[in-house]
Amino acid sequence: MANGIRRCLREWGINKIFTVIVDNASSNDVTVKELSKKLTKMGTNLMNGNHLHVRCMAHIMNLVVQDGLKESSVSIERVRHAVRYVRQSPARLKRFQEYFDDEQLNCKKTLCLDVPTRWNSTDLMLRRAVEFESIFSHYASSEIGLRHYLKHSYIEVGIPTDELLSSDWENVKRITKFLKIFYLLTLKISGSRYVTSNIHFLEICAVAVYLKQLIANEDTVLSEMAKKMKEKFNKYWGDPGKMNKIIFIACILDPRYKLESVSYALVKMFGEDPGTTIQAEVKKYMTSLFCEYVKSSSKGVVLASSSDCSSLDTSTSGLSDNQVSTQNTGLLESLMQDIKKYKSGSGGVDTKTELDKYFGEETEDDSKEFDVLLW
Repeated sequence: MANGIRRCLREWGINKIFTVIVDNASSNDVTVKELSKKLTKMGTNLMNGNHLHVRCMAHIMNLVVQDGLKESSVSIERVRHAVRYVRQSPARLKRFQEYFDDEQLNCKKTLCLDVPTRWNSTDLMLRRAVEFESIFSHYASSEIGLRHYLKHSYIEVGIPTDELLSSDWENVKRITKFLKIFYLLTLKISGSRYVTSNIHFLEICAVAVYLKQLIANEDTVLSEMAKKMKEKFNKYWGDPGKMNKIIFIACILDPRYKLESVSYALVKMFGEDPGTTIQAEVKKYMTSLFCEYVKSSSKGVVLASSSDCSSLDTSTSGLSDNQVSTQNTGLLESLMQDIKKYKSGSGGVDTKTELDKYFGEETEDDSKEFDVLLW
């Protein structure tokens, strides 16, 4: 896989890779390690590839929600089997839609099947089924085939699906309401026409806070779902030491948030003392990353020193006025470079790096019109 990626990069004329975002498969871990070695040989692997591997947030969210859905699998399975029965036959679907008039339901929507491994498709199936709850009730009362199908279908080995109950519909309604925030989040972080890396960490923090609130909820169904989801959440984002610090840095580089917002989010997620410690580590790492860029951008650039100035030919004989003016400008630039270096070494105003200045500036207003790329 790493060789395949490298071939593609070579064909595209790309030789500098900052991060690679991959799903959480063990084979991808190996791929990124091998790719890191190849980038090191090419001399373009910044900071030995410490920042290279980023786990896909959308994929992690899918795993987190899937674990939560298992807690209410009985109600979800019953609805899924009922939808599947109706969708299996055009005749059944037509018969199902005939009940729309009886219920005075003017709707052009129809039932949709889900892909059980993609929770957002399950969410869509459940929300659509809830809209037709009354239709299912009439259909089941007159169609013995559905009742027979549910009785002889199985959720797990030896456990029949059985008929749909009113409690199942109540569970599904609560679940879809609960899942809405994750559905909207997945849409947001999966966008392809705008930057997403700068919002990842704050969205992760929002999910952590939301799950904490739900765990304390009096609704036992939602509370148990949230507990399962938090366990999976902690596997990937519960230990900041295992998180790629680029996730934090990307957020800091958004002028609406900077270090203050990230620091607050870290404290909300991990507590006062751990959050403060992590914030200091992130700032230190960001400074070291900045220094790497300073070094790489200064390679091959030779600044004139005072000794260089003394060796310059200052004779103006035989030169035109324009040539003399040009030479004097070069001497002045050389002198100004020396002055800048002197001020830097003596603690003058130029000791502040661009990063320090960025930290010192006020944050930008967080408006809908703000475009981080234009900024």
